[in-house]
Order: sequence, then C-alpha cells, then structure tokens
Amino acid sequence: MASPSAARGQETRQRLLDAAVALVPELGWGGVTTRLVAERAGVAPGVVHYHFASVTDLLVAAGTGFSGGLLDQMAGELTAHADIGEGVDWLLGELARYSGVDPASLLVVEMFLASTRLPGLRERLGEQITAFRSCVASWLAERGYQGDAQAAAAMLAAAVDGIMLHRALDPGLDIAALAGPLRAMFGLGLGKGGNR
Repeated sequence: MASPSAARGQETRQRLLDAAVALVPELGWGGVTTRLVAERAGVAPGVVHYHFASVTDLLVAAGTGFSGGLLDQMAGELTAHADIGEGVDWLLGELARYSGVDPASLLVVEMFLASTRLPGLRERLGEQITAFRSCVASWLAERGYQGDAQAAAAMLAAAVDGIMLHRALDPGLDIAALAGPLRAMFGLGLGKGGNR
C-alpha cells in the first residue's frame, strides 16, 4: 500500500497528465507551457518539473497514455465481435462518435504531427499502433480471414486514421456509406453481419 505522500504524488502527477491532455486540443502541441499545465492542474509551476523533466516529456507521457488507452479499448471491443462483418460495422459506428475536430481527434492529430519531430514520441506511437494491428490481425486470422491478416490489419488501422482526418475536413462525410468498401476489403457482403 502506498504511503499518503506517494498517493498524493501520484494524484498530482495524474492531474498534470489530465491537464496536458485537455490543453493540447485547445492550444496545439507547441502552445502548451509549464505555466498553463500547472494552472490547469491547480499546482505551482515547479511541481511540473518535479514530476517531468520537461513539458515535452509531460506531453509525450500524457498523449501516449491517452492514445494507448484508446487503442487498447478499441482493439478489445473490436475483437470481442465473433464476426468480421459485425466488427467492421461496430468500428464504423464507433468512428461516427468522433467529429474529427473533437478533443480526442485533435489530440491524436497533434501527436501524429509532433511525432515527425520527436523520435521518442514516434517510437512510442509506433509501438502502440503495432500492438493494435497485431491484435486485429490475430482476430482476423481466428475468424477465418483468408488473406494476409497483417496487411489487412494495417489497412484497417490506416483507414481509421484516414477517416478521422477526412471527418475534420468534411463534417458531412457519411461514415455508414464507407461500410461497403471496407467490407469488400475483407471479402464480405454489403449487409450487416455475415462473415462471407
């Protein structure tokens, strides 16, 4: 059991992470400062540097904590479907919850952009995406997918990212209309359900 001071430290660290996750969509990756994070978390600015070597380290920890949780949840719920077609339908329904300009979408886009300049962030995001694709590939293979499951999982992950980028640019994009082409990629019929 953690001591009271260790528990307080963990609680403060989590408040800093939560503040960073909220600020990146509002201000952009480069707009977040130690002072702003401390203010949002309700702590003195020096507390940020007690827990993190730099604001960049804080942003990487906060962002990858968020993306890792999101990908793990999505992979878990997708692979709980007994049928590939049902899983694809579920995934599109899930994506419809995001506008492309909502805080979660903006955070992920900011992270992708920042990863082009930050090798450590790029490596951590790459590991998360690789784990997601591996989970999806195993699910596809277990459900009898006859093609290259690794390649199909990579295409599905890329389609998710692409759909979210397009949603930001085209709010009227009909995600339900994408079901046919996505199902066709897996050799499935056009209707809901049925692993054909």
